[in-house]
This record gives sequence, C-alpha cells and structure tokens, in this order.
Amino acid sequence: MLFNSIDFILFFPTVIFLYWVIANRSIAFRNIFLLLASYLFYGWWDWRFLSLIAFSSLIDFIVGKKLESTEGSSRKWLLSLSIVSNLGLLAFFKYFNFFINSFQDAFTFFGNPIQVNALHIILPVGISFYTFQTLSYTLDIYHRKIHASRDPIAFFAFVSFFPQLVAGPIERASRLLPQFDTLKKWSYEIFSEGLKKMLWGFVLKVAIADRLALYVDSIYNHAEYHSSYSHWMATFFFSIQIYCDFAGYSLIAIGCAQMMGFDLIQNFRRPYFSASFKELWSRWHISLSTWFRDYVYIPLGGSKSGASKLYRNLMITFLLSGLWHGASWTFVIWGGLHGLYLIMEKKLAPFLPKLALPLKIFSVYLLTLVGWVFFRANSLADAWTILSGPFRSQESGLHIGDIGIFAYSILAIMILFVVEYFEEYKPQVSLLHHRQFAVRFATILLLLVYMLSMGVFDESQFIYFQF
Repeated sequence: MLFNSIDFILFFPTVIFLYWVIANRSIAFRNIFLLLASYLFYGWWDWRFLSLIAFSSLIDFIVGKKLESTEGSSRKWLLSLSIVSNLGLLAFFKYFNFFINSFQDAFTFFGNPIQVNALHIILPVGISFYTFQTLSYTLDIYHRKIHASRDPIAFFAFVSFFPQLVAGPIERASRLLPQFDTLKKWSYEIFSEGLKKMLWGFVLKVAIADRLALYVDSIYNHAEYHSSYSHWMATFFFSIQIYCDFAGYSLIAIGCAQMMGFDLIQNFRRPYFSASFKELWSRWHISLSTWFRDYVYIPLGGSKSGASKLYRNLMITFLLSGLWHGASWTFVIWGGLHGLYLIMEKKLAPFLPKLALPLKIFSVYLLTLVGWVFFRANSLADAWTILSGPFRSQESGLHIGDIGIFAYSILAIMILFVVEYFEEYKPQVSLLHHRQFAVRFATILLLLVYMLSMGVFDESQFIYFQF
C-alpha cells in the first residue's frame, strides 16, 4: 500500500480512529491491533510475502531470548543463525540474479562464455529495511546493549510497524521497542504536529519529487538521444527528486507514527547544505548511515587502526552501502565514489578549512551530482554516455520538453530552497509553527492548494521501495 494512494487515504483515518477510540485501552490489545493493521498494510501489496516478515520476526525473537540466557561459544552460533537467516533472505530475493549474471559476465569477459539461467524472483517491498532492523536487534543483544523482548506480539509489532515498514527509518530496538510497552496519551499538540509533518511530506513527494520525475525520466530513459546540457539538468533535477521523494516518505512515516504517540528518528536534515561529505552522511538517510557506522565501520576497526586501515574500512562500508541500495554495479560504483570522496576529504583535511563555506557546500554538492548519475542511470553504458557528454564533438542545446513541466519543476525547486534555507539558517521563522493561528492556517491552506494544483497524482512508487 502506497502512502500516496486512495487505499491509504481510506486505511489510515480508519486505523487512527479505531486506534484512539478502541485499541489504546490496554497494551496487549493495542499491540495486537497495530500488528494486524501493519500486516494488512504490507499484505495489501502481496500477502504471500507476509510469511517472510513473520519468519524473520520469529527467528530473531527466539534467538534474542536464547542469546540473553546463553553464555560461551553458543552465543556466536545463535548470532550466526540470525545473520544467516536475515542476510540469506536478502541475498536470495535481492542479489541472486545479480551474482549469477556477474558470474556469467566474468567468464564471458575472459573468453569462456557460459550460459546460466536466472530465476524470475520478485523483490519483496521493504525487505532491506526490516531485515536490517531485526538484525540490529540480535546484534545489540549479543553485545549486551539491550535486553531481549519477552512479549512476542510487541516484538512482531515493532518489526512490522506500518509507518516505517517498507522504507524506514530503520529504527533500533533500544529506541522503538520500549515504546510498545507503554500506553499512549492523546495530545492535540502531538497530533497536530504529526499532521503537519505528513502534509509537508506529501508536498515533497507529489508536488516536487513526482513533478521533477516527469523531466528526469524523459531524459534518463533515453540518455543516448540528449545533450550533456539536458543530462546535467536532469541530474540536477534528480538530486532534488530523490531527496524530496525519500525525505517526503520519511516525514509521512514520522508524522503517521507521531499521530499514534510513537516517536521515530529524524531521517534527513537538509543534506545539501553540507560543507563536507562527513557532514553529508550525518544528514542524509541518517538511520541507514548510522546503521553502517555501528555494525560495519566500527566493527572493522573504524578510525583507530591507522590511516591505511581507516581508508579500507571507509571503502568497504560504502561499497556495501552501495550494494544495499540495489543489485547493480551502478549502485556499487555510487557507493565507491562516496567512499573515495571521504578518503580524499581526510587526506585534504589540512587545506579544506581555508575554503569559504559557500565554496565547500558547492563542491560537495557538485561531486554528489556525479554520484547521482550512477545512482539514476539505467546501466553503466548510460552513465558513461552522460559523463562523456561534454567531451563529444557535437552537442545540441538544452532540451526543455513540455514548457509547463519544466517551469513548474523550477518553481518547485525554488519553493523547496526557500523553505530549506530558513529551516537551516533561520529556524525561528517557521510559518507552519507560527504563534499566530491565522498564519499557520493560511500556510496549511496554501500548501494544500499548491499540492492539489501542482501535484502528480498517479500513485507513483517511492524510489526507495525498490531497495
């Protein structure tokens, strides 16, 4: 079920009404209600994959209890069971064909072509998110950071919590799971704040991201027919599209949860105002970047083992992050580029403080754009076509296409920039949170009008659903 669908418009108000009127009277009944609502939400897409999330939840619930009560080497075997179960599901559904095809291409490259049949495997929505969420649970119990849950319903509801089930934020058990052990109190202020976040999230998705997608798709899906000017305009648009798409999803998820009294982690914090790549990754997809930091980068040794191992750890972490985003070499290269950027940033650290802040921000954004080419390109060949464009002898001008689509896209970017600028540098100036009711009401009304008039309502999938 998509947030930007008629189904969800009917589903969510019904869930909220039943939640506050009937379900939130006892912890047990409330958690059963949330579990059923979450399974309905997920099963709406394909009920057959409910078995996967139930299996993952069951394995980690049992392993978690055993880990807490077990000592010695048996704990490593239990942890291995959780890791193999979660990553095994992920590897089969997401990467089986990728590795098979890569294996076949490698033999062909060295002159020994072989024929290997791939399988027609459907990627379950959200599998990358909920497997990481449950895996972090068992890892934290193994390291004695948290206690195992004794309530299977609460744990299953934690894993499948519908606002953040299919695209995050990836919550830690230490933060979210205890929230299933307490009853919630309805509060107008919290409820209202959740609605505001949902509204701005929908604006980001349907009126900015999906609006920009019309131009981006027209260029990237036919990259060989367009000039480098069009390629880079589309890449600029895509950088805003993917941010608004995913930040919009995260805000809707956070707002949904908040309206039920749950607090989810902030997932984005105006990343394009970053003056370094280290800062960028503390602002972009925060729940994922901190997951890789805590469960990959630090266990590898982090920054405590000398410069060469630091660079190795950074590159491994970001290559894996790229692979997590998609079963394609374009994503691996995207991750590798960001690993390289961070390594070069550390090497150039003595010189960077001398640069002016606007130049730092612009440099980080420009290099990020290069990475987005690989992230969005349909193939390595398309990525090379786009990157080599400026070096071709004959170049046509910028392709505008439908002038209305192009003009509305520029307008959407301008609105976003103004809002983000004030949130970054003048947070006290917030029309959605203005002390005057008339100003807040007018702002909400304008956002609704803008969204309804400029939005693209085709129930397009969120970009991160494919991961």
